[in-house]
Amino acid sequence: MNKKVLYTTMVLIGGFFTAVLISVNKQEITAEPYQPLVPAVRVIRVQAAAEHLIIHSQGTVQPRNQTELIPEVTGRVTWMSPAMVNGGAFQKDETLVRIDEADYLTLLQRSEAVLKRSEVEYELSKNELSRVVSLHKRQLASQQQMDDARRAAQVDEASLIEARAGLEQASRDLSRTKLQAPFDGLVRNERVNVGQFVSRGESIGTIYATDYVEVRLPISVGQLGFLGIPVSTRGQISAAERPPVTLIADFGDTRTLWEGQLVRLEAEFDERSRMVYGVVRLKLDDDGESPLLPVGLFVQADIRGRLVEQVIRLPRSAMRDDNQVLVVDPENRLHFRQVSLVRQEHDDILVSKGLKDGELVCISPMQTVVDGMLVKPVIE
Repeated sequence: MNKKVLYTTMVLIGGFFTAVLISVNKQEITAEPYQPLVPAVRVIRVQAAAEHLIIHSQGTVQPRNQTELIPEVTGRVTWMSPAMVNGGAFQKDETLVRIDEADYLTLLQRSEAVLKRSEVEYELSKNELSRVVSLHKRQLASQQQMDDARRAAQVDEASLIEARAGLEQASRDLSRTKLQAPFDGLVRNERVNVGQFVSRGESIGTIYATDYVEVRLPISVGQLGFLGIPVSTRGQISAAERPPVTLIADFGDTRTLWEGQLVRLEAEFDERSRMVYGVVRLKLDDDGESPLLPVGLFVQADIRGRLVEQVIRLPRSAMRDDNQVLVVDPENRLHFRQVSLVRQEHDDILVSKGLKDGELVCISPMQTVVDGMLVKPVIE
């Protein structure tokens, strides 16, 4: 017999007996019950509450009252206050600059002399008029003489009035050689030195008041409805409707807060930004405890808007498509729920309708969700 055929036959016989042995001695397989994989999700228990709508904005601190320091007379600067430097502090009615007053003293003396001469001349003219009128009554003076005396008295009276006005003008000009502060404040900048000749109407510095400061805050059209004041409001806001505003600034690792009020809305929308500007006013109380709010500082602002009742705050991650959230029922099953939003903030949403107190809302991100699927809720 051929060896190849013999070997092939032996292999087939061996494989046959091996298959028989395996089929006879096979192990029984026990079926185990199917355990579905239940995903764990983070949930929060919702509770409705009343909240003020907060509008976030930002702006730069500016003085409420700023003015140019402009002399009303011409002359050489003879003295300057030590406060007349950039950042210098001064009090109301404090003298900041003095201009040479010699010429104005001379003008005042001349005006006094002119007034004295006019008073004497008017007195003589008045007496002469009385004498001529008396003579005319006794027919000892003509009508022409009485008219001339009356005209002379009127001219001298006009000269007297002019002399008095000239003296008042000279007195004012002399007083204007001292430039005094109209309010308590600080010097923003100065542009004059001792010995410099200044002209009337020439700005020599800029000063501003420190009783109040203001911040212009841009507010979008959508945010106007959250303020709690009529949307048509422009100009001053009545004291009863002024929203409180918290100004925030960070100095290194220290955060400082100031409290003010939104006092007015500007009349126009900015054409480029499509926003209207609201103005916050803050009184600066130098009580030594709270730091003063420096002009030029960039600050964040939280405007407290209108109060809304029975709203639920949720993290933005709870929001699904088409204003829906996922609610976990008592049987730990997920269901889509349509809700009504009051507002979407940067990190949160405010829900007004669609949820009940005590319900569990899923806040975990999920790629695939099937309505009614079983989950394992983890309450935060």
